[in-house]
Amino acid sequence: MTGATDSVAEKNLAPRLPHYAALMGGNAALALGPWLVRLADTGPVSAGFWRMLLPLPLFVLLALRERAANAATRRTVLLLLAAGAFFAADLASWHIGIERTRLGNSTLFGNSGSIVLMVWGLIALRRAPSRREVLALAAAFGGAAILMGRSLEISTATLVGDLFCLLAGIFYVFYLLPAQSARVSMGQWSVLTLVCASAAPMLLAIALALGEPVLPGTAAGWVPVVGLAVSSQVIGQGLLVYSLKHFPPLIIGMALLTQPAIAAAVGWMAFGETLGLPDIAGMALVSVALVLAKSKG
Repeated sequence: MTGATDSVAEKNLAPRLPHYAALMGGNAALALGPWLVRLADTGPVSAGFWRMLLPLPLFVLLALRERAANAATRRTVLLLLAAGAFFAADLASWHIGIERTRLGNSTLFGNSGSIVLMVWGLIALRRAPSRREVLALAAAFGGAAILMGRSLEISTATLVGDLFCLLAGIFYVFYLLPAQSARVSMGQWSVLTLVCASAAPMLLAIALALGEPVLPGTAAGWVPVVGLAVSSQVIGQGLLVYSLKHFPPLIIGMALLTQPAIAAAVGWMAFGETLGLPDIAGMALVSVALVLAKSKG
């Protein structure tokens, strides 16, 4: 039921190879986040605070260079500040969960909002999914279900962490949708500047309220904290926010599902968390979903 029923917004999207590379590269960088949070000797929420604060001067400088391209209204700025608040809630919940469950658990539950995002994408387009989109959604759900069945072994030891990560996934949707809307009229660095400026003080307040250590205990302790800021915020969010302008929510939601596959591989290599044939099959299904979503058939 595509064709004449496609919305004008969908027709105007014409992603090219660099846009797909940015979308996938951003998700790959973000998938390394749980590993770096585990390595940090600050508190988990404090690690999120440094992730927001350290790149902020760079983002401000880059945002100043793109001022001419911005057409921000008061409403857009307020929307981005609200998005930053949801992003702070997402990171606080997610980082607490990462400390209490496996990497595969944390990333899959942390990206559970991608399912909501894909469904929302179809609702926003006001049409039924095409046959290709149905196949893509089936592959995405099937791959996620296999990964969940294999990597998410919920027990009394991991249940609290899993619930925190699930809550983070919901918060993430309320960050991503306003950020995508703002990208229509604002540059990527301006979007990230406002989001970080909003999220950083909230994360610091939460960390202090929880009694977490904010500063790394040693000079070497800054390495994972700085690595988290660079890989997750500068590279990961930088590439992701850049790509938001070029894709409908359906494609973005499917791309987010690649993060659990990458995190599961990192968990296997770094912490010996088992990765078997069913896990590989789940990753393959998610990859098939992305191929189907990209194709023009």
